[in-house]
Amino acid sequence: MKQSLSFRLARSSDKNAIVRFLDEHWGGRHPLVHLDDFFTYYYVDGDRLQFALCESEGSIVALAGYIRANCCETPDIWISIWCADETVRGAGMELLDALPRLCSARMTACNNIRPKVVPLYRFLGYDAQRLPHYYRLADRQQYEVARIAHKIILPVKDGPALEPVENAAQLAKIYTPHPELRPFKDLWYLTRRYFAFPRQHYDVWHLNDSLLVTRTVPVNGTTVLRVVDYIGLPEHFADLGPGIDQLMRRTGAEYADCYCAGISPTQMAAAGFCERLEEDDNILPNYLTPPLYENTEYYYSTTQTENFLLFKADGDQDRPNLTV
Repeated sequence: MKQSLSFRLARSSDKNAIVRFLDEHWGGRHPLVHLDDFFTYYYVDGDRLQFALCESEGSIVALAGYIRANCCETPDIWISIWCADETVRGAGMELLDALPRLCSARMTACNNIRPKVVPLYRFLGYDAQRLPHYYRLADRQQYEVARIAHKIILPVKDGPALEPVENAAQLAKIYTPHPELRPFKDLWYLTRRYFAFPRQHYDVWHLNDSLLVTRTVPVNGTTVLRVVDYIGLPEHFADLGPGIDQLMRRTGAEYADCYCAGISPTQMAAAGFCERLEEDDNILPNYLTPPLYENTEYYYSTTQTENFLLFKADGDQDRPNLTV
């Protein structure tokens, strides 16, 4: 007989039960729930927790942690953690199906899904794809981090430098909303994500009505420039190419890289970025501390493809790799 399932949003009193369930069914101790600063940052919202629960006979049989991209009444959300008791057939999929209704979400996306669950997301009506990866090389004879079999450096026209955004107060003055984009990242989200994130520093830049977020990673006596977010129209990304080139020279980066969906390879090339394809001979390591000399493939899902942009820092990604 199929078990009767019920669905609800979590309360603060559910934290211990959520942690116990994940410890039993995730396959290890998840750092986002065992590190207090991360748990508070990602999931605590007053007296509520940003988890949706599926229960049977009063016990959790599946859960989904989620992250809001804005504080609207009908928010755009990212799925962060999705875990189910595999002995309760269908509980995880039914919770995933119920999640937008439970959260009153306008759209739902997930950054970094496992390849084996791509068909499940598609079955539920999500668009699920490989996340494209782009890079721009500095013109060097030797690369300490990248492994380059064929060097291509696309030309970039001269253009203006990117202007730094030093703090949340300055961001509030120059922020231009782009409500047509999905997810819509409001000032509340951007302030919190890039000026109040635990354990990691970000650099925020602006040019006209666009924002760019980068992170400079020292490694092997050189640096890598990571482009981790962009808030602006896809067709305006190319305008940032000259500024990114200047940042590479200023930071001594041997390459810049960018995982993103929603900006075409043509638009990325206009900004000076080559696309790294699957089975590419060039290796642009994703894990840098220490370097892991292989390419990393990511996959994502979304309920909405129109005007959809996704970058490396979306959801719970681009965070320190910590063990607990």
